[in-house]
Amino acid sequence: MTQASFNYFDLHGKVALVTAAGRGIGLATSLALAQAGARLVVTDLDGAAADAVAATITALGGVALALTCDVGCDADLQRVVDLALQRFGRIDILVCNAGVMAHVGPLDSASDLQYAQTLDINLRSAWKLTSLVTPGMALRRDGSIVLTSSIAGLRGNKAVGLYAISKAGIAALARNIAVELGPFNVRANAVSPGLIGTEFVRGLTEQPDLAERRRAQTPLRRFGTAEEIAGTVLYLVSSAGAFTTGQNLVVDGGTSISDGS
Repeated sequence: MTQASFNYFDLHGKVALVTAAGRGIGLATSLALAQAGARLVVTDLDGAAADAVAATITALGGVALALTCDVGCDADLQRVVDLALQRFGRIDILVCNAGVMAHVGPLDSASDLQYAQTLDINLRSAWKLTSLVTPGMALRRDGSIVLTSSIAGLRGNKAVGLYAISKAGIAALARNIAVELGPFNVRANAVSPGLIGTEFVRGLTEQPDLAERRRAQTPLRRFGTAEEIAGTVLYLVSSAGAFTTGQNLVVDGGTSISDGS
């Protein structure tokens, strides 16, 4: 096959597992991977939402398995992996997208429960799920993992410190998996979105003054879309990103490099 005819984003023959796939970035990512030819395992805490995503993929001519999953429950994670392997025989792509913002305010105002919930859902679940999936990837000498981080993990925050800490940990997790499993041709990367216009940040985007201030601090002068993050994930898991590993790709419209003017 010549370079001119090579499809850098073709995922036919691949099986992808996406967590928190029912809405927002997870939904857009699932649809993007399916449209590229991957067979999907879509999971969500809301089983009906996962079913709806799978139905959409099927209607578009794709193949998808919907599973209800609480990523904070180890038994759920094991069940999802087991069922995915029973159905498809392999997991080539893993996108860990589940996250919560359990606390807003100064760090010293967070409770032990909020701390535990934030780290458990945002960080520990990704570590646990990657630990379940990567042995098979390493055995086949092929696999790609994408972990959803955030620009919050790149800088100090006055209001979402716990969330930021967990997202910084996600980027570190990607780097360490990349180093450990690179010799087995398993890649791991993080994606750090800026402010994306999804339900997750609706409380911010629906406050006109705050929303306008954030737009003004972003060189592109707008919020991002879930589809724009999905495109980045598609790059990372496809042949186009085959030599990219251990990176934290910032997709924020320039917010993190701007002086705010």
